[in-house]
Amino acid sequence: MRRLENKLAIVTGANSGMGMATVEALSDKGIKVIMLCRNEKRGREAFQKLTEKKDRQIELMLCDLGDYSSIRSFVAQIKEKYKRLDILVNNAGFISLDRQETKEGLERQFGINHIGHFLLTTQLLDLMGEGSRIVVVASGAHKAGKIHFDDINLEHGYNVVRAYSQSKLANVLFTKELAKRLKDRGITVNCCHPGAVATNMGVSRETGFGKTITGLLRPFFQTPAEGARTAIFLATDESVKDVTGEYFYRCKIAKSSKLSQDSELAKKLYEFSEELVKSSV
Repeated sequence: MRRLENKLAIVTGANSGMGMATVEALSDKGIKVIMLCRNEKRGREAFQKLTEKKDRQIELMLCDLGDYSSIRSFVAQIKEKYKRLDILVNNAGFISLDRQETKEGLERQFGINHIGHFLLTTQLLDLMGEGSRIVVVASGAHKAGKIHFDDINLEHGYNVVRAYSQSKLANVLFTKELAKRLKDRGITVNCCHPGAVATNMGVSRETGFGKTITGLLRPFFQTPAEGARTAIFLATDESVKDVTGEYFYRCKIAKSSKLSQDSELAKKLYEFSEELVKSSV
């Protein structure tokens, strides 16, 4: 295993599932990893699990990706403490049967899965340079997606599939446009579909909805560690150090939807996202 000491990584949604598996794998390679978590209690529990039997270079930091001010505060703390960021894994994902909103009034799946990560990533770019890597955990669900510019918050005709697939298509489009913008700086940006993974993402913490279904299907799903494999590969493997703007599945370049390859749409979404995050400054 190639050791990567003196490198710094940030993993979002790091307190469980694929995020926690990603933190574990990166720290096992000698990388210092910042666990970005929204919930302090769950973050501390994950931190303890990861460090109780092994000495790891891990730091827990809190940030709510559904709150612009929280993201800006997190970035300011990072810039105060560190001079360079080598790896950013945008892993956190949110899914909900009912329509919810972020602090800024965005539909929560689009607001967290795309806009929160868009703001985090673009604010951290000052710390990234030649050889840095950005990995976006997308989903095959992007293939059912459409960007509803005229009703981005899905106030009319909301359903979970429509909302989630929109946010995941946004992930792929963002990857492709950002890769184009950063190519001359030597920063790579790739995204991946993790496959069907048994995590708690679809389980309501308040009602427990989805727990029974997830439990029944668990034997047919990948483990979080298996699901995280492609993101870890993109973050560390030498064979992809010069690959950028691609969509991966099972550690190989895969075909994304026709819509996700529309460069004009990707540019439009990027500029639209810039306006959304500027509106709160």
